Amino acid sequence: MTVNIAVVGLGAFGQKHLDALALIPDATIQYVAHSRMGVAEEVAAKYGAKAAFTDYAELLAQPDLDGVILATPTQMHHAQTLEALRAGKHVMVEIPMADSLAGVKEIVDVQEETGLIAMAGHTRRFNPSHQYVHNRITAGEFAIQQMDVQTYFFRRTNMNALGAPRSWTDHLLWHHAAHTVDLFQYQTGERIVTANAIQGPKHPELGIAMDMSVQLRTETGKICTLSLSFNNNGPLGTFFRYIGDTETYIARYDDLFTGREEPIDVSTVAVSMNGIELQDREFVAAIKEKREPNSSVRQVLPCYIVLDALQQQLDY
Repeated sequence: MTVNIAVVGLGAFGQKHLDALALIPDATIQYVAHSRMGVAEEVAAKYGAKAAFTDYAELLAQPDLDGVILATPTQMHHAQTLEALRAGKHVMVEIPMADSLAGVKEIVDVQEETGLIAMAGHTRRFNPSHQYVHNRITAGEFAIQQMDVQTYFFRRTNMNALGAPRSWTDHLLWHHAAHTVDLFQYQTGERIVTANAIQGPKHPELGIAMDMSVQLRTETGKICTLSLSFNNNGPLGTFFRYIGDTETYIARYDDLFTGREEPIDVSTVAVSMNGIELQDREFVAAIKEKREPNSSVRQVLPCYIVLDALQQQLDY
């Protein structure tokens, strides 16, 4: 069985998903969709898609479409996810799957009603670096005492990862902190019981805080400190330091090092060294095997409960 997928939204991350899907034997890039037909047709030709769309409802009406990957602007995620599920299509939505807890809960409810695969793009669960640490935790060989995380970008203008103008505004809490909040709960296997956040001034044009600090604590006292910035003019990306009872690890996306910066070979952890590809492979496999995927919308709901609590603190 080959799973026919459509990628909706063809910006920086849409392109990453298309490149990943092209490497998955059980997946076919059946359709692509974008707000501008010229872009959609160009990408369809590049990846051999059957057709290009600008009308999302028309795309979902295609009988030979199994699932969609939504790499669209954040404010579209909630409605597009619900529309896909109600059209009988499996869906993987980039994070955040909604920008409110109520929206996330509605997605979880509709997934339960339809029984379809609904998965959120919490890629850190799939990076080989974090999988290596997770495997050591589940084997009882490593226990987290503290995670220190830096999420740093230089985005004083509204640009995407390819340096092109964005049609929407990114958010430190609901997008970038979501990766770490979910990963911290996933790696510890525990519920976050204390969560604090402070933020710097909001950008006069973008309307978002450009700097933020988050503190988390689980029920047994494991802690996480997260620093986020769009003002950082230096090395960019997210860097994780796991401080544990037997070792310290530093994870930089798909790469892993000891606390002494010695490289760790994670090439045998999974079939790929690309976290996006591994995430997409899980989506395709879950559809074929008719099972709940890792990073299902139900599994990541606790992350959004914490984000909502943090947002309330910041608003107050």
